[in-house]
Amino acid sequence: MCSIMGYCGSSATLDQFQEGFKKTISRGPDASKIIDTGKGLLGFHRLAIMGLHPEGMQPFELDGSFAVCNGELYGFQTQREELRKRGYTFVSESDCEILLPMYREYGVEMFQMLDAEFACILFDGKTKEYIAARDPIGIRPLYYGYDKEGTIIFASEAKNLVGLTKKIMPFPPGHYCKDGRFICYCDITRVEHVCHDDLETICKNIHDKLVAGVEKRLVADAKVGFLLSGGLDSSLVCAIAARRSKEPIRTFAIGMCGDAIDLKYAKQTADYIGSQHTEVIISAEEVLGALEEVIALLGTYDITTIRASIGMYLVCRAIHKKTNIRVLLTGEISDELFGYKYTDFAPSAKAFQEESEKRIRELHMYDVLRADRCISVNSLEARVPFGDLDFVKYVMAIDPKKKQNSYGKGKYLLRHAFEGDYLPHEILYREKAAFSDAVGHSMVDYLKEYANDRYTDEEFEKKRRAYHNPAPFTKESLLYREIFETYYPGQAEMVVGYWMPNKDWEGCNVEDPSARVLSNYGDSGK
Repeated sequence: MCSIMGYCGSSATLDQFQEGFKKTISRGPDASKIIDTGKGLLGFHRLAIMGLHPEGMQPFELDGSFAVCNGELYGFQTQREELRKRGYTFVSESDCEILLPMYREYGVEMFQMLDAEFACILFDGKTKEYIAARDPIGIRPLYYGYDKEGTIIFASEAKNLVGLTKKIMPFPPGHYCKDGRFICYCDITRVEHVCHDDLETICKNIHDKLVAGVEKRLVADAKVGFLLSGGLDSSLVCAIAARRSKEPIRTFAIGMCGDAIDLKYAKQTADYIGSQHTEVIISAEEVLGALEEVIALLGTYDITTIRASIGMYLVCRAIHKKTNIRVLLTGEISDELFGYKYTDFAPSAKAFQEESEKRIRELHMYDVLRADRCISVNSLEARVPFGDLDFVKYVMAIDPKKKQNSYGKGKYLLRHAFEGDYLPHEILYREKAAFSDAVGHSMVDYLKEYANDRYTDEEFEKKRRAYHNPAPFTKESLLYREIFETYYPGQAEMVVGYWMPNKDWEGCNVEDPSARVLSNYGDSGK
């Protein structure tokens, strides 16, 4: 990961900018640079992944125009060669160096041409205006706000903007901002033509597109590792990568010292694919000790996100301290495409598809946010194969009747697509366990107990009324909200609400986001 920031007007002061920008130096500890464009400031903290030499340092410049980008532009070599034919020269191996030549050639149409996970800020030296953009899923973070003079400020994380702007908001994925207007260049959930192919054709395409998504994310000039929970999604990513790697891949799993559900499945997968596997064992003390730090780095009060982030943060911290790995591949975004435990309750195929669309649009505030912050705060880069744009567009277009669980097994299309010798059958067809639960049921229980001991019933009722948009509804949610407000006062609107099953569906009107409370959880946690 890297960190970018742009104060897009003459009201910027260097001291204020530096104060905000230094808060995310862990995203890019290799080098830092701030420049004055003549009409504001641009900053870049570098984590060197592609093009490790000094020439790859940003901001890039082209005839008075500047660019900073936190991103990976897949297949950039082809675009670079095309730009060379048009007379452009390049001084580094950095993928992001192509952005300014592309902008000169194609203008804002360039964003539709990128196969990338990215957030960028460009300064046009001719028009003296700023353009910012973010990838269609929001895998790379970007926030914005306005100062007292009405000048817009962009930054990788909300913490950069605390104190600089009254209201901090997430930059909408799939949009660019130009002349103060946010314009959608790609709605990744929009389906123009529904795919009615037969089951085997669909599964072959799922297979081929996911394999391609993993392969392109293995390309890096820095060391690559893999988070392996033992669940279907991360196991598939690891299995595909293991087949494509000349040497054993490195996998990492985490679990509570007493009841870690997934550790045994992660080891079974690691043994099967021949990875160099590491287990990180954590205690209740470590979980509770990390809680406030995790909420501060996340910038959320959402229960599900916080629970799941504690384990991910601690395993990434161990990777950062004990290895030279710089890139981690993860299994996020599969659930939003193929379904959760609760989408088994979808009353119709149309409802299933609408829920998938909603979750994909909001992902940047939940699971994608979790992966980015837990990984980047430990000076690592997250890559998300299930978020490959071609893969997402294809799965979103599949007839939702085929994606619904009418097979007696959730995510059947994905499982069937990889039948064979990728994974042991019991891993490929294992029931899903929520990440936070799979780290150990006791982890969630410890957090609930800690919150319950913190407030009497009377204190809870009194304190929760102080908060709205949304209001805390359990002692655990109140605890998280109070910690959030300490670091991000008055910024609750950065998140649309609590990630919960769709309460309008029969069987989903629950008061806890864990799949454990659903009637169809079955053997998921065993």
